[in-house]
Parts: sequence; structure tokens; C-alpha cells
Amino acid sequence: MSPQRFELLIGLYGDDRMAAILSEQELIASWLKVEAALATAQAEAGVIAADTAAVIAGAAVPATIEAGRLWRETRNVGYPILPLVRQLDEALPHEHRGRAHYGATTQDIMDTGLAVQFDAVGGRLTELTDAFGDAIAALATAHAHVVIAGRTHALQAVPTTFGAKMAGYLGELARDRARLVRAREEMTTVSLFGAGGTSAAYGEHAVKVRTRVAELLSLRASDIPWHVSRDRLAEFGAACALLAATCARFAREVVDLSRTEIAEVSEAAGHLRGASSTMPQKANPIESEAVIGMAVTAGALSSALYRIMEAGHERAAGEWQAEWQVLPQLAALAAGALGTARAVAEGLQVFPEAMRRNLGADSGLVMAEAYMIGLAPRLGRENAHDLVYAAARRCRATGESLQAVLSDMVPGEAAGAVAELRPEDYVGHPDVAIEAALARWRDRG
Repeated sequence: MSPQRFELLIGLYGDDRMAAILSEQELIASWLKVEAALATAQAEAGVIAADTAAVIAGAAVPATIEAGRLWRETRNVGYPILPLVRQLDEALPHEHRGRAHYGATTQDIMDTGLAVQFDAVGGRLTELTDAFGDAIAALATAHAHVVIAGRTHALQAVPTTFGAKMAGYLGELARDRARLVRAREEMTTVSLFGAGGTSAAYGEHAVKVRTRVAELLSLRASDIPWHVSRDRLAEFGAACALLAATCARFAREVVDLSRTEIAEVSEAAGHLRGASSTMPQKANPIESEAVIGMAVTAGALSSALYRIMEAGHERAAGEWQAEWQVLPQLAALAAGALGTARAVAEGLQVFPEAMRRNLGADSGLVMAEAYMIGLAPRLGRENAHDLVYAAARRCRATGESLQAVLSDMVPGEAAGAVAELRPEDYVGHPDVAIEAALARWRDRG
């Protein structure tokens, strides 16, 4: 094969175990596992001799295949299974040749091999999701009562707690994980249906053989051909993109809260970590940026999943090839995003003093809703809203505090409602959200 381009983003931030699962060696090995299982199942059904199946299974190992030759011949054929089977057949004693790949078509082997490979992919993504979720759960627990300005439309809104903010991410991750588990279950389905999906070449034992291959490979059996029904793959790819997007939402939060003017959190510190080549003061949120980059790429790639589903008749003509490029990249990007987001969460520095200081910014207007709700029983909601709105405008014009302005503006009969309120007195019910998120995470299965 020609030299492979270096992917800078995945090369720096990818997951090594995922890279191994998606490697050339494991790809070839997955096809050989299917060929071995097919021969074994066919022998048990009496389609081929038992000793022949044993010889095929013994030869169906990566050491049998010369990868350079495989890819050169694949470039000519267009698909790798014919060249693979030729090499496998050549490795057999003469009396056992011509029985490997009996009745199968190329896509049977590649799709079933994909199911084997992506079972491992799904397992690794689940592990990475669990590790990231555990790190978020730790943040939610540790900072359950650390008060921070909640922000809507990028502006301060009402007080909340940093733990409650983290609870939202934990709930999202729990849903992401559930989607991944479902997608993995569907993805790991055997595909042995022959050239046109009719199983004709497998003969009278087609169902028995297919079911046994599924058992041998720990896959789900199905009697419905899916050579061109690619919704399973689209669902799995979408689950990858959603996982990456959740990671990016967390990373974006870290980037935004790390801004110099806000400075409420920061990535882990270290010598030259996030340094600039020209601005010595910089400590950029480099891992969060990488997470966002991987998620942006995954989101863009995911659009191809729905084009892949357009495959027509009984076999795709180009859409299938798109899968070869898109699915492994989505898995690698999701793994990289999850692992890097976990590192950000585990090393995150949280600055409650800065959070407290920022709550007093903008004349303390983060408490405007609290005062409005306090005045509403006396003045009516709309009158209370308009009075606090007018007070807010005056605060911004004069720099006075909201409490001081309201003390001056509120009618005497409602004066008791404008006693000074603290942000921690108006955070709602963070413990409810946090406990619910933690419970859902503990019960994720």
C-alpha cells in the first residue's frame, strides 16, 4: 500500500485502543474469523467435510495473508475478499482446496466482519463513555453547592450551582450511552445471505449455517438480508456523532468559562501547556479545542450516513464504499473526543471565588428575577416585571446596585420584598437535579 497520511487531530488526541481495533490487522482478522466460522458451521451441517473445515479454520489467521499482495489485488478487483480467499485457499493442502468461502459473497464476509469489529468498537466506546461520565459525576458531587451565574443567550440569567450544571451533562451522557448500547446491539448482526440476498448458494442448510455462524461469532442472528439496509450502520454512526457532540458541549463550556474576563474554570496547568509561540502569557484550553475539533468533524461526517442508506436494489453501487471511510472515522473521532473530554474533566480547575465575584457583575442584576418573584404577590407579576425592568435600566446607566435602586423605587407597602437577597438563596433545587443525574448514571446498566 502507498504511505498513509498522518491525521494530526486523531494522531495527537485519538485513543490507542480504538486505533488497534480499527487497524489493518484487525480488519483482515475480522474477515478471517468469519471465514473460519462459516467453514465450521458448514461442516456441522454436513455441507463440507469436518477435516476440511478444521484445516480452513487453522489457516484463517492473519499470518496466512500477505497484506501488500492483498491490497494490490484488491485495487484491481475492487473488493478485498476474492484476493483474501485466494490466499487462504493457497495455504490449504491440495485435497482441501475449493471449500473456503463456500456459497458466500464478498459483502457477507465484509458485513459480518464489520459486525465483529464494531462489537469491539462499541465496547471500547462504552468504556470511554463510562470514564467520562464518572469524571463528570465527580465534578457534580464536589461542586454541588458552588454557586455560579447561570447564563442564557451567553448573558447572566439567574444563579445556579456548578454541580447542577454538571448534572445536565451527566444526564445527557446517560442518554448517549443508552443510544450507543442499542446501536451496538443492532450493529452486531450476522449477514450471510449470498449474492442477491436469497441465500440460494448456501443451499438447504442456509438458515442453520447462518444461525450457527452468529453463535460462533457472538452475533445476533437474522433471517432478513441487509446488504442494502444500512440503517443499523447509520444508527451506530449517529450514536458516535452524538457522543462527540456532548463532549463538545462540555468542552465549549470550559472554553467559555476560561475566558480572561470570566476565569471561573481552567484546564489543568503545566509547563508550556497551551503556550503560544509569541504571547508568553497564554495558557490556551488546548484539550477542549481538540474535543470541539473532533466533534465538528464527526458532525460533518455523519451527514454521509443518510446518503449511505440510499443504496438501491440488492447491492450498493458506491454508497457501500463510503461506509469504509466514514464509519471508522466516526468511531475514532468519538473515542478521541471522549478520552480527551475525560482528561479535561479530571484535570479541571474550578474557581469558586471567581464565580462569586462574577455574580456581582452588572450591578447584581443576576438577582432580577428573584426580586420580581418576591414583588409579584404584592404588585402583580406584570407590574413587578416592569418595575424591575426599569430598575435594571437605571442600574446600567448609573452603576448603582439593583437592591439599592429597588429600595428607592418600590412603593412603601412592598418595601419588605426588597431586602437584600444572596445568590445562594435563589438557586432553586440543585440537589434534586444532581441526585437524579447521579442515580440515573449509577443505574445505567
